[in-house]
Amino acid sequence: MEFRKQLGNDSETIAQQYLEQRGYMLIQANFRCKTGEVDLIMQKENTLVFVEVRSRNSNRYGEPLETVDKTKQDKIRKAAGYYLYTHPKMAEYYCRFDVVSVLWQNDRPQIIWIADAFQ
Repeated sequence: MEFRKQLGNDSETIAQQYLEQRGYMLIQANFRCKTGEVDLIMQKENTLVFVEVRSRNSNRYGEPLETVDKTKQDKIRKAAGYYLYTHPKMAEYYCRFDVVSVLWQNDRPQIIWIADAFQ
């Protein structure tokens, strides 16, 4: 279990750095509430981005992106809605949902970023 937690933490850090290099600013990491969790909340200009980070150390059982099913999307949407409810000034921004996949191979991350993933 410890390995999985560390893999997730490392992947979230890599995803955050990846997005920051592209001009996004971290607003909050690991926002948790009763309805769910958002891994990263990022902002670029007038866009607020709720980011789900998925990682695996092998694609033997599929790609990390494949694990973001409708149920997971609904939980993220509800958590994002609660975040906006508790941060009303942020509700003025255009909001979208992104997914960042981090596949670790030979201790190196391969990153796939899908902007506006919940269409």
